[in-house]
Amino acid sequence: MEKKEFHIIAETGIHARPATLLVQAASKFNADVTLSYNGKSVNLKSIMGVMSLGVGQNADVTIAADGADEADAVAAIADTMKKEGLAE
Repeated sequence: MEKKEFHIIAETGIHARPATLLVQAASKFNADVTLSYNGKSVNLKSIMGVMSLGVGQNADVTIAADGADEADAVAAIADTMKKEGLAE
């Protein structure tokens, strides 16, 4: 299992557009990818799951991937987070 923590810096947190980009990034991989926040974990390939967490600015989230391409999945999601100015 591959894990990485992020501190959300975007003013609007993970709202509709960034959530969509993260779901699209996660969906390219076979690994099971989860987003954890505030004691809850959701499938990062589910837009409704991601939106239901209500991740806001200054939140700390964890991305975890488990499967054959887990390292690539976490790297791609980290890249998307940084490119979109979502997290550090």
